[in-house]
Amino acid sequence: MELNLQPLATACFVSGQTFAAGEPVASYLVRNANLEIVRYDLLSSHKQAFAPEGFVACSWVHPYKPRVAGENTERTLKLNAETLFLALADPATEATAENTRLVQFLAFMLERKKVLRPKGRSADGEKNVYEHAKTKLLYQVPKGELTPEFFVQVQAQLSVLVGEPKPKTTSTPASVAVIESPSTPAPSA
Repeated sequence: MELNLQPLATACFVSGQTFAAGEPVASYLVRNANLEIVRYDLLSSHKQAFAPEGFVACSWVHPYKPRVAGENTERTLKLNAETLFLALADPATEATAENTRLVQFLAFMLERKKVLRPKGRSADGEKNVYEHAKTKLLYQVPKGELTPEFFVQVQAQLSVLVGEPKPKTTSTPASVAVIESPSTPAPSA
């Protein structure tokens, strides 16, 4: 699952005010009427004034970090399951119910891909602890039940990001004609 997005904006979408380092910024991934995924970044204090046109796939609040000169922006713009997990599971990101569901699913998926390694439970037993294979950083993910309802909700969120699944056709397969080719004689020695 990969998706290319716009980089983090330098100014609030609602007010136009330039972000300052460390200031809380709310980021939204929204599917608009043209079925494009658009990223909106705004000051956390302006969330109530923001009314996106389209379906909000996910949102998170994080401290603003100005871009570093020489940073590989192409790499950071490619949103995949791993970078989405790292953005949403970052301890500086405010947790929401919709994001918690995505983080749980992404942790489950990335554990299977060996990008995350399970390291047990938190001291209070309420969270699973994972180690990111590349950075060796530990992430705590709230425990959750992997029920059919859970997967339906996650599928709805992910379909916004990667598109609706293709409908299955129920047509019967056409008959297949078998054509026999004449056998070729073995070469003489």
